[in-house]
Amino acid sequence: MKKVSILGATGYVGTELVRLLHNHPNVEITQLSSHSYSEKLYSEVYPHTYEVIDLKCIEDNPNLIDADILFIALPHGFASKIVTPELLEKTKVIDAGADFRISYEAYKEWYKVEHFGQQLLDEAAYGLVEWNKEKIRNARLVANPGCYVTCSLLSLIPLIKEGLVDENTIIIDGKSGVTGAGRALALGTHYTECNEGMKAYGVASHRHTPEIEEGVKLFANQGVTLTFTPHLVPMNRGILTTIYANLNDGVTEQNIRDAYEKYYRDEPFVRIKKDGEIAQTQWVKGSNYCDISFVLDKRTNRLVVVSAIDNMMKGASGQAIHNMNIMMGFEETAGINFLPIFPV
Repeated sequence: MKKVSILGATGYVGTELVRLLHNHPNVEITQLSSHSYSEKLYSEVYPHTYEVIDLKCIEDNPNLIDADILFIALPHGFASKIVTPELLEKTKVIDAGADFRISYEAYKEWYKVEHFGQQLLDEAAYGLVEWNKEKIRNARLVANPGCYVTCSLLSLIPLIKEGLVDENTIIIDGKSGVTGAGRALALGTHYTECNEGMKAYGVASHRHTPEIEEGVKLFANQGVTLTFTPHLVPMNRGILTTIYANLNDGVTEQNIRDAYEKYYRDEPFVRIKKDGEIAQTQWVKGSNYCDISFVLDKRTNRLVVVSAIDNMMKGASGQAIHNMNIMMGFEETAGINFLPIFPV
């Protein structure tokens, strides 16, 4: 059994990691850290773990880490201070935050904070598992992708790599449940502020935009400049992306399906929906699946791709454990191979 530590264990991503790792056949949780709840029993913070998780939270201090695998589930700006060459000598690291996902220049421009781990950016493997397994397999440091980004890239890369759509016409309309904002108190995610309504945010400025563009360039070898607009939806979990792009000349519905099947036929967590079926968040909730569906609008010669994931699973903790499985040589689906929850 490998020892696992989680920095930031009392956030939403952290507690989902705890839930999943508790039942993982190859690991044992040995340390849970929390700045806000240091020295408290984890089960006092999250009563659903009562008599199951009996660990006491420790301070968010990398010097205290004694583990084979370290998950960092902290806001951006922390991991680049914590992750050092010395830390990577003693433990493999999976960062669920943004610090190692994008280039140094893009990070400074879009996140407006200093990056303290520039020397490790080239070493970090981008953790989009379906497209980067070889690098992940040999990595000491993995950058877990963003939730909107995961859904968008899995939908876009085959289309652009196969030259099926005009990369200059891509528009992504994304919708997320409230857990995507994290557990910290904020007026915009109070119940009375977000219930019974829906709003766009980060319009023309959301930080996942450069990550999507850099991901397309990395895996499809094609630079893109796209429009991405996220929306907050009054539900707990889920990401739904609706992607629009003009078709290139002569592209058929079968070409689109063939492209998705070519790249995802053997991927356990990507499901291409049948003709006439449209992806919905309720059919992936609580699972590590990404459902992808598409419709060709022949009237406008435009492709519409609708995809869904659970933002806490495939968009965060589930994908992080998928990355761990690849890094450590475990069974790829270990600890995350279960059906979506319904009803919930």
